[in-house]
Amino acid sequence: MGLRSWLHRWTAPPPAGPAPDEACKLVLVVNHGLKMGKGKIAAQVGHASIGAMTSIGEHDRPRLAAWLASGQRKVCVKGDDAEHLIALHDVAKKEGLPTSMVRDAGHTQIPSGSLTVVSIGPAEASRIDRLTGELKLL
Repeated sequence: MGLRSWLHRWTAPPPAGPAPDEACKLVLVVNHGLKMGKGKIAAQVGHASIGAMTSIGEHDRPRLAAWLASGQRKVCVKGDDAEHLIALHDVAKKEGLPTSMVRDAGHTQIPSGSLTVVSIGPAEASRIDRLTGELKLL
């Protein structure tokens, strides 16, 4: 796919459908137990952001459009460890929230397959806050 096609895919008007009633956001829960460096965290959060956007764009264009229109709010918070991130991911799925996991390739600081980030959203802020509102900012 060429650049022009890719841009059109992301900027074309979304198909008709119900749009969220409130601003949407994306929460990125970082595995604080891995003690990643700042650059590593930035790279992993970048992977999670792109993954969340492309995933939701495939099946929920109205929600993606609402997130893009409301400033693409992203919040990074601390998760305790891999088990904590997996639990959040599972609850988010049960609640019908878009979620994804990022695992590291193991080329630099941490072992291959380590769970680094769980993304929740983009979705309505109030729905995400019920799951992540108590977590500390990164």
